[in-house]
Amino acid sequence: MKNYDVLVVGAGFAGATIARKRAEQGKKVLVVEKRAHIGGNMYECEGENGIRVHLYGPHIFHTNSERAFQFLKEFGEFFPYEHKVLGKIDGKLVPIPFNYTSLEMLFDKENAEKIKLKLKRNFPDVEKISILDLVKHNDVDIKEFGQYVYDKVFANYTAKQWGTTVDKIDTSVINRVPVVLGYDDRYFKDKFQYMPKEGFTKLFENILNHENIEVRLNMNVKDILKIDFEKKKTYINGEEFGGEIFYTGALDELMNYEYGNLPYRTLELKFENYPEEYYQENSVVNYPNEEEFTRITEFKYLTKQEDKEHTTILKEYPAQFDIHNPKYADPYYPINNDKNQEIYKKYQDKLASISNIKLCGRLAEYKYYNMDAVIDRALTLCE
Repeated sequence: MKNYDVLVVGAGFAGATIARKRAEQGKKVLVVEKRAHIGGNMYECEGENGIRVHLYGPHIFHTNSERAFQFLKEFGEFFPYEHKVLGKIDGKLVPIPFNYTSLEMLFDKENAEKIKLKLKRNFPDVEKISILDLVKHNDVDIKEFGQYVYDKVFANYTAKQWGTTVDKIDTSVINRVPVVLGYDDRYFKDKFQYMPKEGFTKLFENILNHENIEVRLNMNVKDILKIDFEKKKTYINGEEFGGEIFYTGALDELMNYEYGNLPYRTLELKFENYPEEYYQENSVVNYPNEEEFTRITEFKYLTKQEDKEHTTILKEYPAQFDIHNPKYADPYYPINNDKNQEIYKKYQDKLASISNIKLCGRLAEYKYYNMDAVIDRALTLCE
């Protein structure tokens, strides 16, 4: 490592952003990635039928952070894309988050008008509200409406997604998808909503394309990095390394699971190709109730590819993360509860004695991050 000033572990958005910023500051950067490709879970590739797919599930860029968006715009063109989701409720496809259109489609006209009127009276000038606020309301009609949405949209979907009953889920998870008090059917309300014109992989290639950056794929950092906690030093290939180390992988893995495994939820992903222009009427359709999968994504809506004879969909089946089973060994969603945070803090506290290692990203920080928040976090860390 004598030829490098910085080691970055992981080539997702956290690692790529850090590598680029340090390289632009004149630092020699080595990026180590254990997968066979860059881009982390944003990796995008072309299937056998020519349709581009997101190999680890759909990703849509949306943000209120002008800094994050401006950073990405340096490395590729973007086109506007406002994400919309439908959900199968009582046999009908209605907008998700649940809004007035959903209400009118699922309730008879008289009841729908009565509920809308009460919502407007009780929540004036409110654009969206937590389902929990509706369920706890003292008005009987609002309370029953809230319970309907809770049961039909949240309860079963959340149970499938997290492998437990909804009452055991942190309320922050439920509040991510509120009830919209109006007709706005956009899934996100952020100021900037765009998709990369040439796809996410090309975006990553451009970010990492710098004379001061070297990327090594198919390499586990644990094969070259050793941490001596007694001496409070780090060694790479047996030689002491005092430069910066930015780690974006799973923290328990880095520290040999000394305090136990940090639990995650993962996904079993099933891609299907069809010889037709479109499979469904929307990019994403949620299936909260009867089906085993949680949603179906049709990628042509996300990539804007024009092909009248081919399309590809993805069905997502949530599963329990299992590091010993390759089928379920990709950690997707940290399970945020007090017990797991205690485990994480033990790892964090121990690593704090190693001053040249910094943590960034969903796995390293055991925190649910959207991609824009990861970019923002990485930019802040580089400052």
